[in-house]
Amino acid sequence: MARHNLDSLDKKILSLIASDARIPFLEVARACNVSGAAIHQRIQRLTALGILKGSQFIVNPEKIGYETCAYIGLYLKDPSKFDEVVEELRRIPEVVECHYTTGGFDMFIKIFAKNNHHLLNIIHDKLQPLGLSRSETIVSFNAVINRQLPIDEAVVDDEVDETEEKD
Repeated sequence: MARHNLDSLDKKILSLIASDARIPFLEVARACNVSGAAIHQRIQRLTALGILKGSQFIVNPEKIGYETCAYIGLYLKDPSKFDEVVEELRRIPEVVECHYTTGGFDMFIKIFAKNNHHLLNIIHDKLQPLGLSRSETIVSFNAVINRQLPIDEAVVDDEVDETEEKD
């Protein structure tokens, strides 16, 4: 994966929008002491580079009845079917993440269930038919840290395109 250097303007923009994705571009522009057009251009560039992956509202699973969060390590009977299993996992709405990992698991998933009984049904009725030899489930009681990476730690390249700042 390509790594992109961020200049100080990029970092300031990212810090502002990461803390509030709904902040108006003009407010970001004022805070950065550049034009709204410059902010718009930077946001487009950061998106095109894949640094920004969009914005979204985050639904609190508990508030809509999904009280159980679980992480499940999956062991496949036939690891060559990995891609097929991933496609099947995409069809299970309770699966919100799937990772390639090191270690013993063939893959590691995160799911939300309404309760423990629902979790059992997902494992038995939706996951086992995918060709698992076994699985290991860890139930999360509460996420005590859930954050994005700090922008302040990102690599900085202080060469800023002067034309963008003055727009």
